[in-house]
Amino acid sequence: MEFIDYYKVLGVNKSATAAEIKKAYRKLARKLHPDLNPNDKAAQEKFQKINEANEVLSDPEKRKKFDQYGKDWQHADAFEEAKKQQGSQGFGGGYGGSRSYGGGAQGYEESQFSDFFESMFGGSGGGFSGGGGRRQTSQFKGQDLNATLRLNLTDILKDQKQTISIGDKKIGLTIPAGVEDGQTIKIKNYGGEGMNGGPKGDLFITFEVLNNTTFKRMNSDLYSNENISLYTALLGGDITVKTLTGKVKLKVKPETQNDTKVKLKGKGLPKYKKEDQHGDLYITYKIDLPKSLSDKEKELFTELSKLR
Repeated sequence: MEFIDYYKVLGVNKSATAAEIKKAYRKLARKLHPDLNPNDKAAQEKFQKINEANEVLSDPEKRKKFDQYGKDWQHADAFEEAKKQQGSQGFGGGYGGSRSYGGGAQGYEESQFSDFFESMFGGSGGGFSGGGGRRQTSQFKGQDLNATLRLNLTDILKDQKQTISIGDKKIGLTIPAGVEDGQTIKIKNYGGEGMNGGPKGDLFITFEVLNNTTFKRMNSDLYSNENISLYTALLGGDITVKTLTGKVKLKVKPETQNDTKVKLKGKGLPKYKKEDQHGDLYITYKIDLPKSLSDKEKELFTELSKLR
């Protein structure tokens, strides 16, 4: 597996703080975002790499493993467990210096920790299963991959099929209606190749849902303001409002107060993986007061005020 130095990808030093990593990632993300480079495949590949680098280096635990194990950081836990098993089989001692370990008919010379590491991950050294000196090869799952898929809010009103490119692979996806902004799904066995015959890694896709409407979204519910005239608020009347699926008529009750909220049941977004279930649309009335009153209008409002 080709080693990718995540620090170099983001252009930061190994000693960079979390804030410096975040700042570097945001700067590169703005520059390389696919929306700004729609026909630039190289920029899109770089954008994928900086997302992967940020995902690792912004997580303290993952960063620690990457610093210690490099390209094999995702196998760190498995390696530590395998190392314990090797120790329990009679190899004993530390791994820093030169030692000889008993291995049945033959001895096992381990000069450096890195050589032992290489043997555990499919190098020439191999591993020993017990007193007979028989070699065994540890299998490890391939590296998981991460990708971001950008959608508009109007794209998630129903299930849709898309094809995305990850390196030289083209993957067909069915995206469920109502997917959330920031939601991540896993596609099994579409990650990196396994080691020593181990299974492939997985592909994790994070959705970035952009609101291209005038509605405010909260989960599957939508919110919107609707301006109504003073006269409609006082006397009542019919108005027409927009929804994501078209226009509907509403009846405004007489003496409606400013900021009155009404609910349009089922006019929100589809609920994720819940067939035929939708959220609601909440409309808040905002009363428009008349401006540039004529003398006659002022006279009439004055008369009205006296009646009160």
